[in-house]
Parts: sequence; structure tokens; C-alpha cells
Amino acid sequence: MDAKGDSVNLDLAQLTGEIVAAVDEEQTSKPGLLPTSPAAAKQWLSQKKQTIRPWKQFVNFNRFSVPKNISDASTRVIRNVEHFQSNYLFVFIGLIVYCILTSPLLLIAIVAGMGGAYIIRLKSSEGKLKLFNKELTLVQQYCILGMLCFPIFYVAGAGSAVFWVLGASFFTIMLHATTYAIEIKLMQVYGQEWLAQLHPPSQLAV
Repeated sequence: MDAKGDSVNLDLAQLTGEIVAAVDEEQTSKPGLLPTSPAAAKQWLSQKKQTIRPWKQFVNFNRFSVPKNISDASTRVIRNVEHFQSNYLFVFIGLIVYCILTSPLLLIAIVAGMGGAYIIRLKSSEGKLKLFNKELTLVQQYCILGMLCFPIFYVAGAGSAVFWVLGASFFTIMLHATTYAIEIKLMQVYGQEWLAQLHPPSQLAV
């Protein structure tokens, strides 16, 4: 009876472990809007790299033209964001890198913050950190690091840098999305009849 009970418990534990492993694997492989871990971020960027459209196509000046009306501009924005979303993402990343490299204080602040986070991660693997004979959790350590780094980021102008990146990215992406005649590319791929369903003949850019 005991042997049978142990066997049932063992099978149940094994089944539970398999279910948990399957759920973890599904959550890891399930694509999300934003990655939540360094490994997921690396995989996410790798997937985005695979969907980048050729940059020669992205900057093909022969396909740039002024939209004829608001409807044409809005259609271009929707189609271009869908078609060039990975390219726009790397334009955004490029502007972030440019902003950091041209702001020495901001670069120092970021390096200091990342260095502090790395040290906390190493120390947490060795054991809990004590401050005034009180153990600090990992969350508390990161909160203290954030409070220490906040004045540095404030002096370095991190707030204005964020607004600059967002503004420059929005302007650049919208300028490209409204002036790039994506309908020409769609017509070459899908044909004139398919494109006519999206635009009246008078609105087609040629």
C-alpha cells in the first residue's frame, strides 16, 4: 500500500513538474509587446532584425512624394508603419544611441547605473546585503540605487533627452511614413486590381 502511494505521489509530482515546465516554456516563447528579461530582449531584437525591410528600399528617394490629401496621408501612415515597423524601431534605437553619445554626462550616468545594478546582481548571488544590521531585499537594493542615481540623471538632463528622443523619433517616422509612396510597392507586389480596392484610381501615386 505504501509502495503504491509513493508511486502515485511520484507520478503526480512528475506530472506537475511537466505542466509547470510547459507553462514556463510557453510564456518564454510567447511573443509580447515588450521583453521582460535580458534573454527575452535579445530574442526580441533578433526577431525584429529578421523582419527588417532592405534599407535601400526604405530610403528609395524615387518613392517619396507629397500625399494628395489627408486620406492618402493617413493610408500611407498605416501601410508604412505596418510594412516598415522593424525599420522604424531601429531608427528609434539609433536616435537613442545618438542622444546618449552626444551627452557625456548622460552616458556617465547610464554607465554608473548599469554598473551599480551589475554589482547588486553579483552581491545578491553571494548573500543578502545588510545595512545597519538589517537585511535588504533585492527590490530594496534597486530602489536605493535608483534614489542615488536620480540626482545624477537629473543633472545630466535625462528628462529633456527622453523628450528629445520621442519628439525626434515621432517627427522622423511620421515624415517618412507620410511621404513614402507605399502604394507603388504594393502595386508591384499585388497588382493594379488589388490596389484599386484600397484607393480610387484618381488617388493612386504614379
